[in-house]
Amino acid sequence: MSEIPQDTILSSDISRKIGKDAQRNNILAARIISDIVKTTLGPKGMDKMLVDSSGNITITNDGVTILEELEIEHPASKMMVEIAKTQEREVGDGTTSAVLLAGKLLEYGEILLDKKIHPTIIVKGYELASKKSLELLEEISINFEGRELLEKIAQTSMTGKGAEGHREHLSKILVDAIFQVSSMEEIQRENINIQKLKGESVSDSEVIKGVVFEKERAHKDMPLCVVNPKILLIDFPLENKSPESEVHLNISTPEQLQRFIEREEYALKELIENIIQNNASVVFCQKGIDDVAQYYLAKAGILACRRVPRSDMERISRATSAKIISHINELKQEVFGRAETAEEVLHRDTSLLYIRGCTNP
Repeated sequence: MSEIPQDTILSSDISRKIGKDAQRNNILAARIISDIVKTTLGPKGMDKMLVDSSGNITITNDGVTILEELEIEHPASKMMVEIAKTQEREVGDGTTSAVLLAGKLLEYGEILLDKKIHPTIIVKGYELASKKSLELLEEISINFEGRELLEKIAQTSMTGKGAEGHREHLSKILVDAIFQVSSMEEIQRENINIQKLKGESVSDSEVIKGVVFEKERAHKDMPLCVVNPKILLIDFPLENKSPESEVHLNISTPEQLQRFIEREEYALKELIENIIQNNASVVFCQKGIDDVAQYYLAKAGILACRRVPRSDMERISRATSAKIISHINELKQEVFGRAETAEEVLHRDTSLLYIRGCTNP
């Protein structure tokens, strides 16, 4: 059987490498990535100035930021970028160290390949070394109590991320946040929400023992601040529902039209009255709030927010012990949440809703 020419199957812009050429090519590509971030490591590490295709400039010595900005095509190099991203996602620091370690392992792996050692044997050796390293780390690790060392670790992680001038202040609030969401030996990272505001001073950063989210009152006449609020969470709309199927109304006189409008308003008012009679003082609604409903809520001195995202509703529920209800018939005293204050604060052009002093912040 005659051999089929490669160019009759593969595209002309495809290159194919096998054997040692492929190994050397992949190792070289990965080591180039390692060399790029090498000079950013350590207390004397230097910053990199990155200019992308749009002309945007980034100055940083953070390993994962550098690698994300690079427009990398080689598959082996992309794997090195994934190492950095995984390290950042799982640990939050040490991305440059992880890439350099991977680069060195490949460098010495190439030396072993030159000695005719099979790649499978080299991989097995690295696996044994990994297990031994974990054992040694376990032996030299120390237990500690208190927050001083944690603050120092946080300050180290901030080096090179543009926060060195405020690292003492930021490290304190970071450790406060961690202690606030930790239970037993588990840290519930998903319970920490970072809210960013452009234009404010870094020194104004603080830990809120409660919930903060970007939202404003539904009506300007509603109170800006409520002390010791009874918080109600609802995921049904406070507005008249449109009929699910097509409906025809035969109205022959203006009086009939007026009665129909009044009946709609009455049904909505009855819904709001139920909320008012149960002494709710703050209402967060996942759906819409009708203009008429806004008026009645504002008149009763209730602070209400509409179209609150589900994720924020769940955070408020966890922090205040409020239960999210799906129907007005579920409204009873047990579903309300508690806090010390609920307040809308305007930061430049951004309105934030603060719920402070929660029972389970």
